[in-house]
Amino acid sequence: MKEARDLEFKVAATNSFLKTVSAFANYGKGTILFGVDDRGNEVGVDNPKQACLDIEHKINDSISPMPDYSLEVNKRNNVIALTVEKGMNVPYLYKAKAYKRHDTSTVEVDTLELKRLILEGENLTYDQTPSQHPHGTYNTLEKKLCTALGISALTDDMLKTLELVRFDGMQTIAGELFSDDNGIPGIDIARFGESIDIFRDRVRFEKESILEQYDKALEMFRTFYTYEEVKGAERVRKESVPEEAYREAIANALVHRQWDVRSAIRVAMHPDHIEIYSPGGLPKGLSEKDYLEGQVVVLRNPIVANVFFRLRLIESFGTGILRIKNAYKHSKKKPRFKIEENVIVVTLPLVDENAELSDDEARVIDVLRGRKASTSELSSDTGFGKTKLQKLLRGLEEGGYITISGRGRGTRYKA
Repeated sequence: MKEARDLEFKVAATNSFLKTVSAFANYGKGTILFGVDDRGNEVGVDNPKQACLDIEHKINDSISPMPDYSLEVNKRNNVIALTVEKGMNVPYLYKAKAYKRHDTSTVEVDTLELKRLILEGENLTYDQTPSQHPHGTYNTLEKKLCTALGISALTDDMLKTLELVRFDGMQTIAGELFSDDNGIPGIDIARFGESIDIFRDRVRFEKESILEQYDKALEMFRTFYTYEEVKGAERVRKESVPEEAYREAIANALVHRQWDVRSAIRVAMHPDHIEIYSPGGLPKGLSEKDYLEGQVVVLRNPIVANVFFRLRLIESFGTGILRIKNAYKHSKKKPRFKIEENVIVVTLPLVDENAELSDDEARVIDVLRGRKASTSELSSDTGFGKTKLQKLLRGLEEGGYITISGRGRGTRYKA
C-alpha cells in the first residue's frame, strides 16, 4: 500500500492532517488513514474511539466551512479511515489558507488558484467576471453575427443576452475577448525550419477580437500547409496537415483555455508537424480519458463557447477532439495529445496519403490509444498471435506511428 494523490498515511492525528482535509474538500474526494506509517505499515492507534473524537473536534474547530466527512475504525488493526468528500462550498480553509494535493504532498494554493476556488464557490466562471478593460467596440463580432444569424445589427440588448456586457453596463471578460481592442494575450505563432535552431518567422495576434485572431491563424496555416496539385486540366487544393484538425485545435484552445493565465496560445509550425499549446490543464471534474473520448461535460468558458457555437465555429460542445482524430482517419500518422497540469499540447503531423493503415495496424493503434501496453497485453486485447503482432509492431515503429520504451519484459508500446 502506497500513498497517492487521494490517499495519505498518518501515524497519529497531529494538526498537519487538517491541511489535507482542506485539499480533499477543495479538489476531490480522498482518504487519510491514521495508524499507518510512511511505508504503509499498519501500526494502529491507541484508543481509536478517543482518537475519532479528537479528529472530529479538530476538523470542526479548524476547517471553514464545515466539510463533509466520515470516520471508520478497522477493529482488526485499529486503523482509522477518514474519508473527505469533495465539497460544494469551496474554498475550504485551514487557518485562512486553502490547500491542494500535489502528487503525494499537500501544498498551499497560490493566489490565482484561490481566486478560482472562490469563483467556483460562487458558481461563476472567469469569463463571467467583470473586465477592468474599458468597454470597447464589437465590429468583428457584429459582422460575423450578422452573417451567421441574419441579424441587421448587434444591439446593446444582444450584448447583454450573450453576457458580453452586464446589466450594470460593465464589460465581462468574455466581452473583452470579443471586443476589437481586446487587451488579453492572444495567439503567438512561430515557424521553424528543419530544427528549432532555424527560426523563420514569428507573428503575434493580439489587441484584437479573438475572432480576428482565429481567422488570421487560419490564414497563416493555409499559406504554409496547403498547396495546389495539377491533375489534368484541373487544379486540386491539397492539405499537408488536415485544415479541419488545425481549425478545431485553434477553436478548442480559444474556447477551453484558462484566460486568467496571462500567456498566449502558442503555435509552433514545423516542416513535418504543428504543435498548439493551450494554457491551463483540464477543467476540474474532467478526466483525461473523458477529454480524449470527447466527453466534455465541463465548460471552463461557457460564454465564449456559446458565441463560438452560435457562429458555427464549433459543431457542438465536446466534439472538437473527436473531429481532430477523424480528420486523420485515412492517415497512418495520428494526432497526439499531451495533457499536463498547466498546459495541453496538441500535435498535428503531416498526413501520409500514400500509406494508409491496414485493418490489423489500425486495430493495434486503437488498442494503444491513450495507454502503454506490453506485448502480452496487446496480444490479449487484439487477439493476434505473438509472431504476427511483432511484425505489426516493427512496421508501425519504423513508420514513426508508435514509440517503444523499456527493455525485455519491461518493454512497452505507445501510439
